[in-house]
Amino acid sequence: MKDYTFLHFIRDIGKHITVNYMMSKDSVKKRISGDEREGMSFTEFTYQLVQGYDYLFLYENHGCKLQMGGSDQWGNITTGTELIRRKLGGEAYALTCPLITKSDGGKFGKTEQGNIWLDAKYTSPYKFYQFWLNVSDEDAEKYIRIFTMLSKETIEEAIALHKEEPHLRGLQKLLAKEVTVMVHGSEEYEKALGASQILFGQSTSGALKTIDEDTFLSVFEGVPQFAIKSEFLGTNIVDMLAVHCAVFPSKGECRKMILGGGVFINKEKCDTPESLITEEDLLNGKYILVQKGKKNYYILKIE
Repeated sequence: MKDYTFLHFIRDIGKHITVNYMMSKDSVKKRISGDEREGMSFTEFTYQLVQGYDYLFLYENHGCKLQMGGSDQWGNITTGTELIRRKLGGEAYALTCPLITKSDGGKFGKTEQGNIWLDAKYTSPYKFYQFWLNVSDEDAEKYIRIFTMLSKETIEEAIALHKEEPHLRGLQKLLAKEVTVMVHGSEEYEKALGASQILFGQSTSGALKTIDEDTFLSVFEGVPQFAIKSEFLGTNIVDMLAVHCAVFPSKGECRKMILGGGVFINKEKCDTPESLITEEDLLNGKYILVQKGKKNYYILKIE
């Protein structure tokens, strides 16, 4: 619409749809009859004309005869079918389905916060897997019916088992597996599964080395990072963690925790303060994962 002037729009499009027709839409009636302080802006009111024109353009230029969307778009889509009928004498169709909402009542949409994308460039397979793994029990029951191709019997059995042992989150795990495999494939699912176990202490250094850089950074998003010059590789662990970065405030505290078995490098317990940090410890050729105690993680990035 960038080259479409307002005057051309109201002449070519606006004249075909009456205000009475626009006012009859439920979405408009609810807003207009509500609190006048909220009301409905001119932009919101005319949006159905803009979307209607979009459908008209697709119909004329690409032979599009069906527009699909959520039930909240019914009014906008049918304005398009009406515009096609009145302006061109053509026939087009609308198909909507009930909105799929998240537990907070929000809908799935690109303008919503905390949303997920099918494209791995926008939502990594790990984050995608985690999204489904962390949905509520109520949402898991709803989503597994909508988003998977599992049989009715399998789903009902999974729901029954979940209700017996909800703390195991079996329903969420099944949902996350099915949807992740469907969208990203089995290999990416296995990577996401392995990566998700890292934070819960069930992973090994071997598993850590198999995940790619994007997944690694996704797992440890928000974890403090320290830039370390490559010339310091070969330094003992105490100097690396207490002198060249601030994982520990002092050498003494670092040495004490190592001797107490509370320091891990790439998920492997460090047994002695004399251990050296070398190039062999690098993950994806540039990272070292440091764990201090049970829950405190740090990333050393070698530059």
